[in-house]
Amino acid sequence: MPALTLDRWNLSIGDGHPLLVIAGLNVIEDLDLALATARHLKAVCAELGLPYVFKASYDKANRSSIKSFRGPGLQKGLEILAEVKRQVDVPIATDIHAPEEAAPVAAVADIVQIPAFLCRQTDLVVTAARATHAAGGWLHVKKGQFLAPWDAKNIVSKVQEATDGAEFTILCERGNSFGYNNLIVDMLGIGEMKKLGVPVTIDATHAVQLPGADPRTGGASTGGRREGVAVIAKAAVASGADGVFLEFHPDPDKALCDGPSCLPLDGAKDLLATLKALHAVVNG
Repeated sequence: MPALTLDRWNLSIGDGHPLLVIAGLNVIEDLDLALATARHLKAVCAELGLPYVFKASYDKANRSSIKSFRGPGLQKGLEILAEVKRQVDVPIATDIHAPEEAAPVAAVADIVQIPAFLCRQTDLVVTAARATHAAGGWLHVKKGQFLAPWDAKNIVSKVQEATDGAEFTILCERGNSFGYNNLIVDMLGIGEMKKLGVPVTIDATHAVQLPGADPRTGGASTGGRREGVAVIAKAAVASGADGVFLEFHPDPDKALCDGPSCLPLDGAKDLLATLKALHAVVNG
């Protein structure tokens, strides 16, 4: 499998390279929290010798309720992400939901992410692919909860056809719908997606979601099993994942979005150290 390299950050993912860490906040709450989280995770990854990308969403468009917190929006959100990038000196990952967001996001984010629900939206994927490729970044596409791993080949094909065969796509596993209000991760799917010739990450945070099943809001928001994040992350790395996608918060129970699936920030070092060790064993 060809590895990918982001020259401007000396960042690589794939066979022969360290485990890539894409981690941060579920959603931007304010600049101070984004800066503090990015600095903490950058320091942890530097100590462990792991490549790091800060992640936060400027808009959580896929919400269970119209009343759910969505973030500061495109303009203010990108301003905050650009400031984090400038002050902390880290690459940035964030997700988009509409084709018109692709160009401004690709100008700031080094990794442009397609949400799982939208991975088959051709206009979005093609526009994001062209904008990201023109900006020299990577496209991180989450496999939909409704797709078999091998069906992700159509995502890869769309991106390559839109960019004259360019290779800058990373696929992300985040579980499949399994009955009502539940997701399950088939670890064999990681190997299946790697057969498509692209690096594969695990979104262990969203894989533990219980869609529409947060008892705190009577089903008006998504629940989660925080204790399962580490289990899924470790299993995925042991199954060959090239990177991990994780969301943290200093006080997860007070997070403004998806708190039940969020990890405490002070536990990042122990988990990432374990994942690094597993990755080393798997890769010989």
